[in-house]
Amino acid sequence: MLINIGFGNVVSVSRVIAVVAPGSSPMKRMREEAAERGKLVDATQGRKTRAIIVMDSDHIILSALQAETITQRFTVEEK
Repeated sequence: MLINIGFGNVVSVSRVIAVVAPGSSPMKRMREEAAERGKLVDATQGRKTRAIIVMDSDHIILSALQAETITQRFTVEEK
């Protein structure tokens, strides 16, 4: 199953480990480390990052949608 994370971008539900807010220092560090390893996917379309999605493949995906919005989409799709 796929979930829309904004602007027509989708991720596989079964591969998502966490959806977190980007504001804390550990999340900023995780984002920088993923960029250095070539594992960062920017799906914000140039907008402000409002959620970070951690995947089981060690990829980090940036989204312009709020973490709460993405989480709600997970629960709606499960029903």
